[in-house]
Amino acid sequence: MSQDLQQIETEKDINHNWVTSSKFILYVSIFAILSLVLGNCTKLFTSGFKKTTPEVQTSSQYKPEYK
Repeated sequence: MSQDLQQIETEKDINHNWVTSSKFILYVSIFAILSLVLGNCTKLFTSGFKKTTPEVQTSSQYKPEYK
């Protein structure tokens, strides 16, 4: 009787059952990738791209102004 109980415990262990461990790793990796993509998309949507206008020298503009 104790041998049957011990065998059932080893079947449920992730180290001995590669099918369930590979499914678990697949689901965790998909969840991690989706959460990273969703987090980056929401951060980009909330902050957006800030348009900056850098200072350009007057001599290198489209219509340069020389002194």
